[in-house]
Amino acid sequence: MKPINEVELKFMSKSRNEAFARVTAAAFISQIDPNIEELADVKTAVSEAVTNSIIHGYENREGFIKMNCLLYENAVEIIIKDGGKGIEDIEKARQPMYTSKPEMERSGMGFTIMESFMDQLEIVSEVGKGTTIKMHKVFKSVANGIQGV
Repeated sequence: MKPINEVELKFMSKSRNEAFARVTAAAFISQIDPNIEELADVKTAVSEAVTNSIIHGYENREGFIKMNCLLYENAVEIIIKDGGKGIEDIEKARQPMYTSKPEMERSGMGFTIMESFMDQLEIVSEVGKGTTIKMHKVFKSVANGIQGV
């Protein structure tokens, strides 16, 4: 299926840009008029993905994060990509409560939260090259495609 609209955003891996990415994704998706709960789910998932890139991917250095949003008549695919250190063991990282930063009192629930708020989650990572997270959500409240465009 071909997207009806698409946006690409590139920003520095600074904590203050997490909110910017979350709000940008929500504003872009709002053109198909999902309900507030569905929009909140996506915002939370984007926050978790971007935060993981900043804290775990880049650790104490700066880099860039790319976010692509592909909008469909009643769904969105969001791709968050970093050029950070990558994930050594994706399956281990996906386990609830696992964190590679226990000294920072991280909850270890990032991937679990992304999985619970989105319909699909795919993680591709290469050590030393970075991580790509693809998330997909169908908006059940958007029955007839574009609402107010």
